[in-house]
Amino acid sequence: MSELQEIANKIAYDQHLTPYMVRNPYYSLEAINTLASYKANSSIIEDLFLYYHDDNIIYSYRGLSDLDVVFGDMYHYENWNKEAIFRDLNESTQPIMRPAENVTVNSRKEPLLTFLVPIKPNDPFPTGTVVYLMSEAKLMGVMDSILSDFSGSSYIFNQDGEVLTSNNRGVSSNKEVLSTLSSLEPGIHSMDLDGEQHSVVSVKSTWNNWTYVITMPSYQFFSRVAHIQTLIFMVFCIAVLTGIVAAMFLAKRQYHPIRDLIEFTKLKSTDIDTSKTRNEWDWIKQTIHNYSTTIDTQEPFVRNQCLLLLFRHGKPDDPEIEHMIANAGLEYPHGPGQYFSVKLAWDEPLEGDESRKVRHHMQELLGELELPELNTYVYGVEFSSTDQFALMVSMPAVDDAYIQTQMEQIIDTIQMMVTDNFQIIPYIGVGTVYRDLAGINQSFIEAATAMENRMVGSSGRVTYFEHLSEITLSTAETFWIPKKSILKLEQSLKQGNESVADQMISSIIDTIKDESLPISLLRCISFDLLNSLIRTAAELGVNEVFTNITSYSNFETLGELESKLTSMTALICQQVQLNTETEQPSLIDNIVAYVDLKYADYTLSLEHVALKYSVSLSYLSRSFKEKMGCNFSQYIWHRRMEEVIRLLVNTDAPLKEIIESVGYLDAPNFIRKFKKETGYTPGQYRKLKAAEISASQENE
Repeated sequence: MSELQEIANKIAYDQHLTPYMVRNPYYSLEAINTLASYKANSSIIEDLFLYYHDDNIIYSYRGLSDLDVVFGDMYHYENWNKEAIFRDLNESTQPIMRPAENVTVNSRKEPLLTFLVPIKPNDPFPTGTVVYLMSEAKLMGVMDSILSDFSGSSYIFNQDGEVLTSNNRGVSSNKEVLSTLSSLEPGIHSMDLDGEQHSVVSVKSTWNNWTYVITMPSYQFFSRVAHIQTLIFMVFCIAVLTGIVAAMFLAKRQYHPIRDLIEFTKLKSTDIDTSKTRNEWDWIKQTIHNYSTTIDTQEPFVRNQCLLLLFRHGKPDDPEIEHMIANAGLEYPHGPGQYFSVKLAWDEPLEGDESRKVRHHMQELLGELELPELNTYVYGVEFSSTDQFALMVSMPAVDDAYIQTQMEQIIDTIQMMVTDNFQIIPYIGVGTVYRDLAGINQSFIEAATAMENRMVGSSGRVTYFEHLSEITLSTAETFWIPKKSILKLEQSLKQGNESVADQMISSIIDTIKDESLPISLLRCISFDLLNSLIRTAAELGVNEVFTNITSYSNFETLGELESKLTSMTALICQQVQLNTETEQPSLIDNIVAYVDLKYADYTLSLEHVALKYSVSLSYLSRSFKEKMGCNFSQYIWHRRMEEVIRLLVNTDAPLKEIIESVGYLDAPNFIRKFKKETGYTPGQYRKLKAAEISASQENE
């Protein structure tokens, strides 16, 4: 019906079907062809007519005809006379669907439905009517295809409850039954029709308010339901069986990783009593427990390495190491925190066993210390210098006005603990407080500066970097660089910390720029700053500085001076780092020995070795290659290759077990690399060597 309404809309606005066009002798043929095309657009239309009001002529795809001829001779209705036809064609303002009735068509009777649509649609004053004639048989054929092999009946009722069309199969269609069916509420109902129980389905259209009803014997309805239930049950059983088979297959397949994990733990674990483990999960649980215990014993070592890294380089921009620092508990655990560094030393170095004993107990006491009354955590590590300890203190964030008071309470507590436990009165240098771990290397340099220059600070054995004496001047003519800034710069150079030294130079230059100084005073201050770096270079034995002394002293602007100072800083810090490395000639030898011992550990990496030995990645990579003639990863590969070849030749162990035993978990990739390097797969190599050994024995 929606499709027929749409065709009527198109006819109403079609330029070829206006009253003028259809009545014009010249254009009427074109109008007739247009009507024919509209009729062809619908499969259920038997005939299509276009009528304009107060006209005795009606138009179709066959041409124009007299109204009396069409509805008198061509189509003769039993219940629709000529007067009613003329009235409905001229006076209808809403679509009308006439119920199916017998119509005499060329002397034969045929049940037809007639649909009248005024044009223009929804116009209160239509000028014409589109007439559709439809065969009841075609419409019911659609419903028969829906009913399939059911022996029920189908009905279509209009909005007034009149039967538009029906298809009866063994059920009487008396007026009482039809009235009952047309008044049913939408849904599924159970009714007694002709003494037999029927299931009735009623649906009401929201588009045209027609009611569609299907009746069928209940036994057919429920037999189909039972059939569907049986089908669902069979499908369910098949799905369950298929699922069981698939689950068993997947379980068997997924067991391989568990078995591989068991084999790997057997290779790595020799202290698990297999008689005490009931199954694979108990084995894995026990192995993980053992690994966890091992990790717990290594936690202090990891924390110490992280502390050394923070003191020397600050908080690194490396997610893995940041995660390691967080896991080591070095960040303040209760919200925002503040951090500062402390350095401890004492006058007379202890000797022999006494020194080792004190240092050991000092590490136990200060390695990890909590001060509950101050909500403070202290972490300490023995520094490279003899009889010196470096501490990192994390405390809750407090207002600037209370920071010094809080620091003094913490330092007094630490000093008292050291004195009571070791009968040593330490010298203590205290750095500045920073609100982020990234500044702890700055605080460490400041603590070292305070320690080294304690004589110029306040009296007593505790020296705060902030209390170091400095020149306090009131006018630009008497301005000079603060002494504590010079001391911190010199200490950063002595520590080989280039980043802090560059920051200090930049800060000092910015401070000078902010002052309006006479040119003569500005030159004196600049040369004093330059002299501080040259003096420090002389103390450290960086003689390369003096070969370029002329170039360093020639500058015209503060920017040029800053550039020359930073280049000198890089040279000094490189020399300090080199001096530190040469003081430990066996470091790379120790690293190589460690790698030779741990090469079968799949977690071994350049980063972890650098962290373990507290050296930079660049230095370790460069020094390792200079020492061994190849880079770190190549060396690991060669060591693993050597061990695999040894095991292939001297044992009958399975290939996968051999590969895993050297720390290589990706067996296919290893086999591919092995073949690329030797020209044989591991299996072929084993057979080749076995044949060579056999031939050698026969010759002997």
